[in-house]
Amino acid sequence: MKRALLPLLLLLVAPSMATAQGTSTKKKPAATKPAPATTPDAATKPAPKDDGLDVSKLPFTPDSIRQVMTHNTPRIQECYEDHMVEKDKKVEGKLMTTFTITADGAVRSAKVDRHQSTLKDAGLNDCVVSVLMSMDFPKPPDGREHPIEYPFNLKAVE
Repeated sequence: MKRALLPLLLLLVAPSMATAQGTSTKKKPAATKPAPATTPDAATKPAPKDDGLDVSKLPFTPDSIRQVMTHNTPRIQECYEDHMVEKDKKVEGKLMTTFTITADGAVRSAKVDRHQSTLKDAGLNDCVVSVLMSMDFPKPPDGREHPIEYPFNLKAVE
């Protein structure tokens, strides 16, 4: 019985993993996603949630947390591009983020740890926090909240 379940589990998990692993810092073609708003404050507003990754089918594990973060990394990179590259601050650096995954899989108390981050831009920090707050994670089976620290190493993509 266990041998028959393993291929089935791989089939169920593999499409989700391919979506997250196939994501890169390159922007998606305009045909698949509407262009973001071009208003000056659009970059600080939370982006709409992306339905490309179904977190309800993922277990709550360190790997699934990384998978969700990897899936959303292009949105963080977009914050960097909007706030650093356009201001001619083509500085590579690290943003250390902290947040709590609630019992529902939502994000609470997201922030950028300025002491552990090398990129110092309030607009960038606000944008990253907005992206983090819009993320959904698998629900922890223990029903507790889980604090997370997650670094982003950012640089301009040419």
